[in-house]
Amino acid sequence: MTVERGVAHGVEQVEPGASVVTIGNFDGVHLGHQVLLRRTVDAATDRGLRAVAVTFDPHPAAVLRPGSEPPSLASLEERIELIQDAGTDLVLVLPFTDELAALTPEAFVERVLVTRLQAARVVVGANFRFGHKAAGDVVVLVETGEQHGFDVEAVAVRELDGDPISSSAIRSALAAGDVGWATRALGRPYRLRGEVVRGEGRGRRIGIPTANLAVAASQTVPANGVYAGHAEVAGTTWRCVTNVGVRPTFDGGGAVTVEPHLLDVEGDLDLYGRDLTVSFEHRIRGERRFDSVDELVAQIRADVGSARTWLTDAEQRPAS
Repeated sequence: MTVERGVAHGVEQVEPGASVVTIGNFDGVHLGHQVLLRRTVDAATDRGLRAVAVTFDPHPAAVLRPGSEPPSLASLEERIELIQDAGTDLVLVLPFTDELAALTPEAFVERVLVTRLQAARVVVGANFRFGHKAAGDVVVLVETGEQHGFDVEAVAVRELDGDPISSSAIRSALAAGDVGWATRALGRPYRLRGEVVRGEGRGRRIGIPTANLAVAASQTVPANGVYAGHAEVAGTTWRCVTNVGVRPTFDGGGAVTVEPHLLDVEGDLDLYGRDLTVSFEHRIRGERRFDSVDELVAQIRADVGSARTWLTDAEQRPAS
């Protein structure tokens, strides 16, 4: 079967050939992941080989402990895009099944790294585990590499403010509303992508229309509150103020909604049915209940002013 756009879903789709390989879940493709990908691409370039990133879908926990899998920081499609943006030649998505989970470390190496990928070098994080019951580690990988003719590079875990960068740490930061730390750990603002669906129209009735974003239940949503960021639709980007929460002033207690209000929109913009991506760059405040709609409107207008100020200042700051 022909592999399209540098993506193979299953090792049987891979054309045999020598490769430099990195392996991981790569949820969010954070700075630590980016180091692995960069080392892989550089090593492949030096050796004149292809750079391959191996990832898994669904998350292994969804198979091993159904219901315990963490919410994701990026959909599979977004994850693939980010891995490709790092310069890889091929993204191999391994369907994580009971059969794959049952492979011994040695069998995993032979099936995935040797037969089709013909690995010359494997780049992994220093805490990498693989094989049945995570029995394999870097030491086992080095030993099997010696048997099969590939070398191993183990990359130390990257830290930020003294804390290890990991997908779980980023999820924790987002759950606390700390989108600043999440942005630095990811190397970009955290984003949610979804279809704009019809809501109850309250925003339009009070003169502050919002786009009601349908977010997959599997996605990580930041803590309830109000955020400054940007919204992108079909290549056009606006500044925005996004409310995440249950709208306690009106009723509360319902499902959490994600509702960006786009700034400086000219004319009547119909977004229904379109895909929208919203970024969370700065938390303005937490969610709260107001005694009246007038108080809520006044606060939203203040939030818009705060967002404009923060975004303007951010645009003027030199890139780090």
